[in-house]
Amino acid sequence: MNWEIVLKMGIALLFGLLIGIDRQLKQKPLGIKTSMVISIASCLITIVSIESFHKFAGPEHPNMDPMRLAAQIVSGIGFLGAGVILRRNNDAISGLTSAALIWAASGLGIAVGAGFYEEAAVAVVLLIISVNFVPYMIKMVGPNKLNKRDVNIKIVLKTNEALSDMIRRIENTHFVKLEDKTTEHRIRHLKIKDLDGERQQVSMVLSAQRKEFATEIYYFIRHLDYVISVEVEQL
Repeated sequence: MNWEIVLKMGIALLFGLLIGIDRQLKQKPLGIKTSMVISIASCLITIVSIESFHKFAGPEHPNMDPMRLAAQIVSGIGFLGAGVILRRNNDAISGLTSAALIWAASGLGIAVGAGFYEEAAVAVVLLIISVNFVPYMIKMVGPNKLNKRDVNIKIVLKTNEALSDMIRRIENTHFVKLEDKTTEHRIRHLKIKDLDGERQQVSMVLSAQRKEFATEIYYFIRHLDYVISVEVEQL
């Protein structure tokens, strides 16, 4: 086992984790898993590219570029990964981790095809750890800001002048019993429009704790004054 390879990929995982934590704390689409997958796959492809030159090129083949075709594979798979990224009508983005894993899978195929079996094996182990175990550990010991999820809410209500009070109640109410009462909700996106028949529609993306189920949010809003209908979607 080449421990230098393990060290390089481990550092790539760590740096990707740090970038992902920063993005997730700021409630950005690029999260922890996506950042780690991209870092590990990029490190693997770079290692394979450097080592392939020493393995397949050299003085006997000075003009040979063994990674030319592999580079085209990486670019082509990027378009395939883009197909699984979805942008919803509320500007929420999903599928980034799946797209990154598709791209990482192409890097694994390149590594195996070039004969770098140990490097590919190390990358597979680190990818599994980054996607499954690291987020679980952060969920257990990390701060509350890293354990939030987005909930898309659409409310149809009778036209009234208490709309600001209703939005404030949604922000300041904990829908389930939580130990940490200091954490408030954050409305990341808010849209208000008038409907026919003196009705209003409020659309919002609410950042809530993972312990707060969509059903609890639904029943709380459903029983507010002036509310006609509610639609809650967990993103």
